[in-house]
Amino acid sequence: MIELYYWSTPNGHKITIFLEEAGLDYKIIPVNIGAGDQFKPDFLRVSPNNKIPAILDNAPQDSGEAVSVFESGAILLYLAEKTGKFLPDNLRDRIIVTEWLFWQVGGLGPMAGQNHHFNKYAPEKIDYAINRYVTETKRLYGVIDKQLEGREYLHGNYSIADMACYPWIVPHQMQQQNLEEFPNLKRWFKTIAARPAVIKAYSKADELKG
Repeated sequence: MIELYYWSTPNGHKITIFLEEAGLDYKIIPVNIGAGDQFKPDFLRVSPNNKIPAILDNAPQDSGEAVSVFESGAILLYLAEKTGKFLPDNLRDRIIVTEWLFWQVGGLGPMAGQNHHFNKYAPEKIDYAINRYVTETKRLYGVIDKQLEGREYLHGNYSIADMACYPWIVPHQMQQQNLEEFPNLKRWFKTIAARPAVIKAYSKADELKG
């Protein structure tokens, strides 16, 4: 049983997508970040950076004590290695998938996150900040669009790289991005959105919101 400390954010969606795709047994432990649950001691024991998601794996591969993992990229790698799914065995393919996973963690996620903040949540509208992050988000959309040219997925078969990137494209309208400008990305986005496990993962968020 995987215990998933979760809230309905792009980083949270990454993990529910993997768990649904892999068919793993899991239990959601809601961490309401709007109410400050991320600062509670029980959560900080599994996620010292007070960010969701985090997991507690009660059946790790070494048959030892439960393993906790925080940071969404680390969780995806951990689960892929645990299950042997969605991460290539071949060295060169594995490197490329890992590169795109880290591209999302280090680039797309932080830049789109700042885009969200200054566009929607900042108490003061700062044009410079909005323009900076909208422009950088657009550049990153162009990078992923180019990678997807002639490819169904980011590299090879559907992988943790696709699972990591997709939730950050879902709010493209809030990010002031037009998918019509990125035809390869639009095609990939529609393909993943139609996957049954992805639909089910997002339904978990709807259930949480009530």
